[in-house]
Amino acid sequence: MPRPRPRPAPDARPSGPRRISPLAITAGVIALLVILLVIASEVWTKFLWTDQLEFTDVLLTRWGTQAALFFGGAVLFAIPLFLSLRLAYTKRPVYPPVTREQEALEQFRSAVDPLRRGLTYGAPVVIGAFGGLALSRRWQDVQLFLHPQDFGQTDPVFGNDISFYVFTLPLIDMLISFGQFVLLVAIVGALVGHFIYGGVSWGQESGLEVTRAARRHLGILATVYVLLLGAGHWFQRYDLLTAVHSRFEGASYADVKAILPAQTILAIASIAVAALFVVWIFRSDWRIPAIGAGLMILSTLVVGNLYPWAIQQFQVQPNERALEQPYIQNNIDATRTAFNLDGVNEVPYTASTDVEPGALRSDASTTAQIRLMDPHIISPTFEQREANRRYWGFEDVLNVDRYEIDGELQDTVIGVRELRPDKFGLAQRSWVDQHIIYTHGYGTAAAYGNRRNADGEPSFLQSGVPGQGAFGDYQERVYFGQHSPDYSIVGAPESSEPEEFDYQRGGTDEEEGGDQVYNTYQGDGGPSVGGFMNQLLYAIKFRDPNIVISNYLNEDSQILYDRDPQQRVREVAPFLSLDSQMYPAVVDDQLVWVVDGYTSTSEYPYAQSVNLDQTVDDSQTDPNATAANRERSANYMRNSVKATVNAFDGSVTLYTWDTEDPILKSWAEVFPDALQPASDISGELMSHLRYPADLFKAQREILSTYHVTEADDFFTQQDFWQVPPDPTVPAPTNPDGTTGDQAPQPPMYLTMQMPSDESPRFMLSSSFIPSEGQNVLTGYLAVDSETGDQSGNPADTFGDMTLLVLPASNPVNGPGQVQATFNAEPNVSKALNLLKSGNSEVLNGNLLTLPVGGGLLYVQPVYLQSSASGGGTQYPLLQLVLVSFGEKIGFAPTLDEALDLVFGGDSGATAGDAEITDTDAPSGTADAVTGEGSVDEGEDAPAEDEGQSSAPPADGTAEERLETALTDMDAAVSDAETAMADGDWAAYGDAQKRLSDALNRAIAANEELEGSGTPAQPSDGGGG
Repeated sequence: MPRPRPRPAPDARPSGPRRISPLAITAGVIALLVILLVIASEVWTKFLWTDQLEFTDVLLTRWGTQAALFFGGAVLFAIPLFLSLRLAYTKRPVYPPVTREQEALEQFRSAVDPLRRGLTYGAPVVIGAFGGLALSRRWQDVQLFLHPQDFGQTDPVFGNDISFYVFTLPLIDMLISFGQFVLLVAIVGALVGHFIYGGVSWGQESGLEVTRAARRHLGILATVYVLLLGAGHWFQRYDLLTAVHSRFEGASYADVKAILPAQTILAIASIAVAALFVVWIFRSDWRIPAIGAGLMILSTLVVGNLYPWAIQQFQVQPNERALEQPYIQNNIDATRTAFNLDGVNEVPYTASTDVEPGALRSDASTTAQIRLMDPHIISPTFEQREANRRYWGFEDVLNVDRYEIDGELQDTVIGVRELRPDKFGLAQRSWVDQHIIYTHGYGTAAAYGNRRNADGEPSFLQSGVPGQGAFGDYQERVYFGQHSPDYSIVGAPESSEPEEFDYQRGGTDEEEGGDQVYNTYQGDGGPSVGGFMNQLLYAIKFRDPNIVISNYLNEDSQILYDRDPQQRVREVAPFLSLDSQMYPAVVDDQLVWVVDGYTSTSEYPYAQSVNLDQTVDDSQTDPNATAANRERSANYMRNSVKATVNAFDGSVTLYTWDTEDPILKSWAEVFPDALQPASDISGELMSHLRYPADLFKAQREILSTYHVTEADDFFTQQDFWQVPPDPTVPAPTNPDGTTGDQAPQPPMYLTMQMPSDESPRFMLSSSFIPSEGQNVLTGYLAVDSETGDQSGNPADTFGDMTLLVLPASNPVNGPGQVQATFNAEPNVSKALNLLKSGNSEVLNGNLLTLPVGGGLLYVQPVYLQSSASGGGTQYPLLQLVLVSFGEKIGFAPTLDEALDLVFGGDSGATAGDAEITDTDAPSGTADAVTGEGSVDEGEDAPAEDEGQSSAPPADGTAEERLETALTDMDAAVSDAETAMADGDWAAYGDAQKRLSDALNRAIAANEELEGSGTPAQPSDGGGG
């Protein structure tokens, strides 16, 4: 009779896997969807953004290469480690050795056994992911390896084309290092696994024991690893050509005669050691791999280190100058080629210091274009006069360009009137204001570089909103710029009311009245956000739900973001380094930003490297602009691409500029549709392209040393130069209170005629002083930056570089000495001290150096603005121009007058500010601040308006008249600040004239107190 089946207890539940609750499933699905949406908000929106710019081939090629490298690297990294761990377990001995050590290990083995499967599979996956990520970052090396281009030049040691070092060797070095690391990790994993599971054991009595399976496993791994070490030694021979030494880069005598053969020997020794590991696979004698490892270490120490050290110490150092000469010459030749300096025209230049009337007559064209408007100083003036709205503004450093005005090329200072979200008031803080209504800036303002008006303000050739002036009609709306909002939503059906604020007709701000004009964006500047899915993705991307819920979005809405022109170029051309200075240009009825792109490498054999972060940095560099997708170090550099970004629709165009650059040719094969031929550059755009500043800075840094072309002279380093510190900018203070080094003087864009040229050109120039010793000029470097206006073809002379070499026997003051002379000259000092009174401060403008009159002319504009402590509006105005030639100094309110003072009353040339006559200029200023500081006693200027007093009569004592003049100066400065704050420019101009008149009277009274009554003459330099 069958037994009755026991009944389960009432609370008993059937055994088996637990079911996942519907709530947990729902939560998991939601979490997965959120993760996918977050990923899509980055990946899909990036695709939409790039597709809108029509550069999807760049993005997909980059993503495809990175994905292949990631998965390939992950697999190559993970498989050896997985196999090592797996084989260590599957090939474990059935009966491990029975020792006290193994008994203790058995307990550990039992503890980790539950984790074995997770570690065997999980560790390779995690480590493989990191390896794949590291490999994916080298996608550019892979693409260059796959598309090499010949340089047509060979290295002097191996005779290989330079392309081997630039395109091939970097990837080989990386793969060898990657392989060595993968094998090392696999060997460590195999050792740990075999030790845990008994394949490798150690006992006090039995010693080291290795099973056959473990021996074969470890032997194979070690063999491959040693062979990779040998491959590394072999290819390190080629890396010697970029080795860094104290005097130069490239292979030295010891490198070629000792290290190169040593690396060859080590490569061969690696094969022999690998053979020993192969023998060990079949012979169970642990001494065989020990001998192999010992031989490898010993040979590395003796052959790879001791022998080269002995050669350097006992053969090279006693005769270094003679032995290193051919290798230094290799470095000189390669460096000048790599930085495109082979064609520099070096011209001996004995600068005259004699001043004679009419000395500048042959340089009249250069003199007429001397720039007085300093783009680093006058931005606040543009801001006050031309911003128009409180939330529009100009960049802190304006740009220098040239435009054809009345048939002549004219140097200009130009700024873009951008929307500045940082200046929004409380009334513009809502989401609708910041992203729907205030979306763009408007137009440009431009001033003559060589002129000023009667009050010291820039003389504008383009101004106003809407713009009026020399530029004519063009698309003025600025949706893409350096300060644009993070994103704006624009666009609407034609039938809808415009929502975007455009400008105000009749008034400069809301409180001044006038009609507000609104606009609807008509361009194609961003991805569509007319559908819900795109709205959702962008809401996640910007962490802003308003993009989904706002009623302001419609089926025609576009979202504009990533609006900085450099950022846009960086995204579509990741293979380029970018110049730190982009600049605007009005061309073909459009406003565009021009961005210079570079191809560079640090692998050019024997060429000297420059640290671009340090080289590009000067006294006027924006610290936020120097990291523009740039290699930190390079020993080859070409301005290979000119890029433009349309300020209205954000479209990016990349023009091939250097058609001979092998690196650019390689990238043109990788991205065949990304680059447009230079023939597509219009004549108008061509006329505004220029020689890029960052490349010039790198070249001048190289030339400061490599103007020395003979190896013997180079070795002594006695004729090395440096870029002079900028004397107009005070040295920084270090955290410990000490004074730091002054930043280098920036190069200057100027229209001028070099002594060896037949006509003036738009040039970029810089000067040199000795690396040690006196602050005297040793060289003057200028490059032709004039591209001409022919479509598709720059001018034949573009890029021609001239180096004026000044003899040591005829010293000419350098910028630092000239600035010190200006500051120490008594009459200049008096004039500046008087200008500083009345809560004002004096700003020294850029110190220009020009090779004219057979010598070197220094010109410095001096500005006056109310100090921050004065409480007024800070607004720099040009008040004086300082001039130095040889040992003579002149200063006046205009350059034309200052030049005449230095050159005996008639310089022979007319400066650009010559049109400011005594009736236009501040009353009497020219006499007040020239030469020895004496004043012609003419009639007092009549009062301009009723209620404004004229100059008081010259009665009373000199002390009383000085006190009265200073009081009048204070009153004039105060009135000027009030007028400026009120926007009353007529009253402001009148106050400036009264200030100049009071300054004249103060100088006259001061000179009378000192007993000076001599006529005004230029003063000798050197402090008086």
